[in-house]
Amino acid sequence: MSIVQNRKAFFDYTVEERFEAGLVLEGWEVKAIRAGQVQLKEAYVIVRDAAILLLNAHITPLKTASTHVNPEPTRTRKLLLNAAEIRKLIGKVERSGYTLVPLDLHFSKGRVKLAIGLAKGKRQFDKRATEKDKDWKREQSRLMKGSRR
Repeated sequence: MSIVQNRKAFFDYTVEERFEAGLVLEGWEVKAIRAGQVQLKEAYVIVRDAAILLLNAHITPLKTASTHVNPEPTRTRKLLLNAAEIRKLIGKVERSGYTLVPLDLHFSKGRVKLAIGLAKGKRQFDKRATEKDKDWKREQSRLMKGSRR
């Protein structure tokens, strides 16, 4: 069950591989995510000190959050992955010119998971070609619907 998707990621990047990572969250963050108060639009994933981190993901604290907790909406959150996956991602990002992009936030067996993609950036003409293909497919479906009548 998807909570929020990063649609801009598929426009700006060509995603070649997907990984599912857990997140280190605080209690108020989980409650806010369940309420849908999360945004991945400007979020990005980096590698620092052999750890994968999520930056700029905005989780808006609920009004009913605890009074003794000082919520920080855009704090850096650590991603939980298998050690072999982390090594693979570090190698690809540092050597091959790939980047890590958050794709969507979802629930899996009651836990909050983040789908991250190993991606390469698109150039401007790639973006235009993707847009043209999308428009053509939409036009094809309209024509097919019209011919059935």
